[in-house]
Amino acid sequence: MVPTKRFWILVAAGIPFAAVASYVGMPTLAVVYDLLIILVAIGSAYMAPSVSRLVFRREFDSVLSVRASNKITLILENDGVETIRARLRDEPPAQFVATQKEFDIDLRPNKIIELTYHVTPQERGSEKFQGTYLRLNCPLGLVLKDVFLPTEEAVRVYPNILALREFDLLKQQGRLRELGIRRSRSRGLGTDFESLRDYSEGDDFRKIDWKASARRGKLVVRQFEQERNQNVILCIDIGRHMMAEVDGIRKLDHVLDALLMMTNAAAVAGDFVGLLVYADTVRRYIPPRKGRAQLGIIIDAVHDLVAEPVESDPISAFAYLSTRWKRRSLLVNFTDYEDPDRARDLTAAFGPLARRHLSLICRVQDPRIDEVRNITVSTVPEMFLKSAATMLMEDRKTAGNIVTAAGIHNLEAEPQDLASALVSFYFHVKERSLL
Repeated sequence: MVPTKRFWILVAAGIPFAAVASYVGMPTLAVVYDLLIILVAIGSAYMAPSVSRLVFRREFDSVLSVRASNKITLILENDGVETIRARLRDEPPAQFVATQKEFDIDLRPNKIIELTYHVTPQERGSEKFQGTYLRLNCPLGLVLKDVFLPTEEAVRVYPNILALREFDLLKQQGRLRELGIRRSRSRGLGTDFESLRDYSEGDDFRKIDWKASARRGKLVVRQFEQERNQNVILCIDIGRHMMAEVDGIRKLDHVLDALLMMTNAAAVAGDFVGLLVYADTVRRYIPPRKGRAQLGIIIDAVHDLVAEPVESDPISAFAYLSTRWKRRSLLVNFTDYEDPDRARDLTAAFGPLARRHLSLICRVQDPRIDEVRNITVSTVPEMFLKSAATMLMEDRKTAGNIVTAAGIHNLEAEPQDLASALVSFYFHVKERSLL
């Protein structure tokens, strides 16, 4: 029970009344006045509308996306006979950033209202909504009554699932360029025959089907579609190198967003997708399979991954993979290396696979390094800082050259560009039939 402003005004009004009562020799009247106000307030609290017939539902996606705005809908239905006027407060998990938590409601009998707000989870994992609170308006307006609704509800936070929906929508509309994903404008790429169509200016003469052209009396060209049923294996290093942060977010989290976008693109294209997670040992292995169900399996496998303070053993990890998968595939290794020695270790582990598979090492670039390199030096600390950034960038460049010289493709991009750059590379591989 919470006293309102009206209650305190009535209490304050009793002060001059008490002074008059004391002056006339009847101080007990002031006590009676205050007790009367308190009793009326308590009585009005008991007369508050009942919420026993209030039906509450909270609706949201089965999984929420980390660092993305997720819609939460609260549905309230009043099956009682009294109007419920209250202040409602929903309690999302503490690590969620909510656009709004409190709402004023005026719910008449047999009516339904919907309230909407958005939350942005800051970390992956399992969380819980803590319940919902109502502060009811009571008759006479002297007090407010607090009521707790037991609406606790578990929720799982995954990497950015919402980005996959956006990818699917833009792909259907032919607008993937809006995500920064580049696709070739060349026609007729691929090796699987799809259909015949009339020749148009600019078509490759090598694609002309002369027999069909003779039958139809006009030039006809063959159209080819990209090959399906190819193999993609995504490898994630969750060792200490992935604990570093970029813009306050660990590199592993940036990698998982890119990995899911890549998995979705491959699943939509009809390819087989597999997963290998390793640190000092192999932690998880999912053999390549095709279909949207495989996307869900991979999402479940990576949503709770945490970078660990251990030195990774890529040699053992890729030896494990080579004994379990022989078919030529696109192997993508999400890891990090900042010096030539680390690059040589990776090429020693990953290099042998590059002779059989199309191999790519994918790493997150920290934009702060370029920012520091481009500062105008005016103090000694700035001079040292710029020198350190320059040396670090040179080491990363040298390490990248070592990887490339070993026949391994190297992709490095800033966090916001990593997923689009990776999917663009994948489309390039498909369009050029490099697998």
